[in-house]
Amino acid sequence: MEVNLLTEILLPLALAAIMLGMGLSLSPGDFKRVALYPKAVIIGLMCQLIALPLVGFGLALLWNLPPEFSVGIIILAACPGGPTSNLFAFLGNCDTALSITLTAISSVVTIFSIPLIVNLGLDVFMGEAHSFRLPLLRTMLQIALITIIPVSIGMYLKAKSPRRAQRYQKAVKTASVVFIAAVIIAVVFKDRTTVIPAFRDAGPAALSLNLLTISMGYIIATLFKLNFRQRATIAIESGIQNGTLAIAIAASATLLHQPEMAIPPAIYSLLMFFTGGAVAWIFSRKLPRIVDKEFN
Repeated sequence: MEVNLLTEILLPLALAAIMLGMGLSLSPGDFKRVALYPKAVIIGLMCQLIALPLVGFGLALLWNLPPEFSVGIIILAACPGGPTSNLFAFLGNCDTALSITLTAISSVVTIFSIPLIVNLGLDVFMGEAHSFRLPLLRTMLQIALITIIPVSIGMYLKAKSPRRAQRYQKAVKTASVVFIAAVIIAVVFKDRTTVIPAFRDAGPAALSLNLLTISMGYIIATLFKLNFRQRATIAIESGIQNGTLAIAIAASATLLHQPEMAIPPAIYSLLMFFTGGAVAWIFSRKLPRIVDKEFN
């Protein structure tokens, strides 16, 4: 996958746009929800920040991928849930407020955790063959620039004009999701001679990460006796990662500058639209029966 205009300019712009849309739906109260519903939030964050990277390392070892693809899986597993997970939570009639809270908090925490996890992945899978590392401060600043700052701007606009923010929130989110999907498809199409053959090696690992973490999130939430909406939400938040951010970290000339590592996140980003949509449909169909059973 070549570093080009798409990955250097359009991809960060698309990510910033989608994070701005998320900010338009957030308020300070979303961050306070951890005190109101600590059990669900803590379990969700444990799945995202601890269990997910462990699954990523396990799968990278299990599939015996080329080192660059293994690190690509680790980068993906280190990223937070993206706004796409909020969309699927909404479509699945899940606990959208919990979904937004988990995405918001994990987006802040992973600014600090991504460099540590990715550099560990480089050490494990690249060994002494690599002469590069993910720079700690530069990575934190760049992730903040394309994620936290747009979210903060969106929250500010909502605080200044709640009605206008609510009016444009859906349109901005829809447009940004379409934009990001178009950019990812364009990235894959431009480098199709590299990406399409890589489906054979990286595709099964990327799909396994997606499906296993969705299942893992649901099972863990069930073991802790959360209600169905919370279980469904944590499943989606655990299994739908911010693949766009992973591509940006891997391919950006100012970060890793290793386009091959962006291939698993690119494949994952395409697959998750199908798996996420299917899971959201299943949850939306199952929810009425669960609710009827709980209240009758």
